[in-house]
Amino acid sequence: MFIRAKSRIGTVQAKAQPMLESTFIFLNGVGETTERLLWNQGILHWQQFLETTAIAGIRAGRKPLYDEEVWNAWNQFQAGNWRHFSTCLKSREHWRLFDTFRSRTVFLDIETTGEPAGYGQVTLVGLFGQGAMTTLVQGDTLTQSRLQDELDRYDLIVTFFGTGFDLPFLRTTYSGLHVPQAHFDLCFAARRLGFRGGLKRIEEEIGLSRSGNIHGLDGWDAVRLWHAWQSGDQGAGKQLCEYNEADVRNLEPLAQHIYDQFLERYGPAQLTTLI
Repeated sequence: MFIRAKSRIGTVQAKAQPMLESTFIFLNGVGETTERLLWNQGILHWQQFLETTAIAGIRAGRKPLYDEEVWNAWNQFQAGNWRHFSTCLKSREHWRLFDTFRSRTVFLDIETTGEPAGYGQVTLVGLFGQGAMTTLVQGDTLTQSRLQDELDRYDLIVTFFGTGFDLPFLRTTYSGLHVPQAHFDLCFAARRLGFRGGLKRIEEEIGLSRSGNIHGLDGWDAVRLWHAWQSGDQGAGKQLCEYNEADVRNLEPLAQHIYDQFLERYGPAQLTTLI
């Protein structure tokens, strides 16, 4: 049986409120239209929802059921069970977690030998999180156990087309790999904002640059550099690692840009409020 906590949700200070705490689309039957109706009524936080008895657009008989769901979300939030939100929110809405999960976010990109998953190999896995870059290399530091240990430190994964490439490739290569984290895929998010083209083109559109040593390189160059490295060209190995690191590090400002645009387009009119 659901038991409601006696204490009120803590007072929200006059600062930018994370989008997650203004999210209501995890409620059964609530979509973007109803959620915006709530926002337009000034219900911008879970606490405001709980303290409002009658809400336009929500039947009186359903409100107590929604209250239980909102209290559960708050309890999960307070307990630090971030992965609860990776399941109760659709993947296209995982962008809403970016601000709240920022300290527990990893930016990820892989390089491969060029063949499809199941035939080719992962050559590099680049991970940037908590201010540090980690590069796992095939035949050296890249093992399933090491990769699992690295991923387990985080609750949100940010990629560019990781839904279609990076994560399926990793799961195929390492059959025991457990990846339950929320996933903010910038490729599909960028499409929703009207961006076209791959990562490099979008980087240029928003003003991100790369050093001359790796400027203009693409995924096929990464395959070539890997094979050259395996043939003894240490310079190719250094260039490949620099290329992968740029792919990974540039995901952070791109994610921030997309999150800000999503907040403006799909979020409440304002999130700074005193409750």
